[in-house]
Amino acid sequence: MFGLGTPELIVILGIAFLVFGGKKLPEIGSGLGKALTSFKKGIDGVEEEGKEIINDIPGIKEAAEVKEKIDQVKNLGKVSNILK
Repeated sequence: MFGLGTPELIVILGIAFLVFGGKKLPEIGSGLGKALTSFKKGIDGVEEEGKEIINDIPGIKEAAEVKEKIDQVKNLGKVSNILK
């Protein structure tokens, strides 16, 4: 996780304890967890909207189907080369 080991995390938590105190740390942790959850939900929503927009563009579905067929033919070619 970002190149932080156990000793570094212990030092960071110790400094946070000294700065914020023992009563505030659970509140800060809870708030941070809620913020990360909210951020992840927002990112997931944006990704889904992007997929919906792409699917609504004319020709995208057809292009995806053609690409899938090309990939299948490529895979068949690889299998036939292996079997030779």
